[in-house]
Amino acid sequence: MPPTRNRRHTQNRRPAGPRKTGRPQDLVRRTAFDVIRAVDTRDAYANLLLPKRLHDRNLTGRDAALATELTYGTLRGRGTYDAVLALCSDRELRRIDAPLLDVLRLGTHQILATRIPPHAAVGTAVELARSVAGPGQAKFANAVLRKVATRDMDAWLEIVAPADADTTTRLSIAYSHPKWIVSALRDAVGSDEIDELLAADNARPRVTLVARPGRATLEELHESGAEPAPYSPYAAVMPEGDPAGIAAVREGRAAVQDEASQMVALALVQAPLDGRDARWADLCAGPGGKAGLLAALAFQHDARLLAADVQPHRAALVQRAVDDRTGVVAADGTAPAWRPGSFDRVMVDAPCTGLGALRRRPEARWRRGPEAVAELGPLQRKLLTTALESVRPGGVVAYVTCSPHMAETRVVVDDVLGKRDDVERLDAPAVLTSLSADLTGVGDGPYAQFWPHRHGTDAMFLALLRRT
Repeated sequence: MPPTRNRRHTQNRRPAGPRKTGRPQDLVRRTAFDVIRAVDTRDAYANLLLPKRLHDRNLTGRDAALATELTYGTLRGRGTYDAVLALCSDRELRRIDAPLLDVLRLGTHQILATRIPPHAAVGTAVELARSVAGPGQAKFANAVLRKVATRDMDAWLEIVAPADADTTTRLSIAYSHPKWIVSALRDAVGSDEIDELLAADNARPRVTLVARPGRATLEELHESGAEPAPYSPYAAVMPEGDPAGIAAVREGRAAVQDEASQMVALALVQAPLDGRDARWADLCAGPGGKAGLLAALAFQHDARLLAADVQPHRAALVQRAVDDRTGVVAADGTAPAWRPGSFDRVMVDAPCTGLGALRRRPEARWRRGPEAVAELGPLQRKLLTTALESVRPGGVVAYVTCSPHMAETRVVVDDVLGKRDDVERLDAPAVLTSLSADLTGVGDGPYAQFWPHRHGTDAMFLALLRRT
């Protein structure tokens, strides 16, 4: 059966519609629209652009919360909303001007997935259409959105994603994921959990912080209003508010970092190795989340971290996340400037499709097609091969991707290791559970996989490999 509104569409509801603030309410919607257009036209990242737009336009409190909900909700729900709009428009969606189509999506989100009264949702969307597309297009928007408002989400889902439809098509429309992603995720997690996983992708993620050891403490974060997190000994969760309001975050002693991202870095440090443990490397370090944690841990272990990224601007971001005890270089991880066997521990957080972070980056599901998996495969294999050459015998490599796609995870590792006889697969789930007894459901080994619906984290994959 199609998912009910309670499962799929009320998680991000605001308690009420917009209140009067003395500021024109169209500024809130215009801000959401501008970010959505930038995502479409400039491949902008909503999580980077929206905070800047909110600051520049002095939107705070409830106004900022509404702009955030409208932006992310529209990006997440685009697939579902397009299916509804296709039935409500006398034009094919591909023939609707792109700015106007984004207005229609934004209006549909307000009508079907918020508590904004339908007449207000239609009226504000029509005014937005008038301002970006002209009076004639505003009349068209009014006609379409009035049709959308004739049914609620549950009723529309019975029409656009009926229970007797092809399973992949039904899930794709009901949960607003491209079909190729639905298929890939079902292959990875199984049919029994695919609904829960897709629903979790559409839930608003909590903001998780990391207190970089030796630089900040959990007590400091808790005193600032953050709450304990379930797994990482350095993590805290913000129930609401802006992380920049916490002094430790502003000063770089703490940072926003998903808990699975913290755990895979901690697993690399915890993994058993033979002999020396003084030189660590992060081969794909930008923008610096894992490097910031690894650098702090390295100092506590009397080790030194070298953080590298092929892009100079990303290397610059890494430099901000670490202190001056860490070496940061702009270098190609596939053509290293260091000698083979230079390091005792190596992190390779390989570029991937990002399918594991769709909660935080909802636009990523629309940005790439299945061809991206094949395009990234050679780079992932080369980076893992280089990492294994860069670690000494007895040392450990962590291969990490923010994706559960099997072609980016275990297939890459198995392909690379199938050509060598000097690498041992360590039991990654066992290492992770030694860090947190409460952590379950990451797999039977040797590889580990985090899941949004099981762990409330990104879908991070981890393989721990020791040179022999």
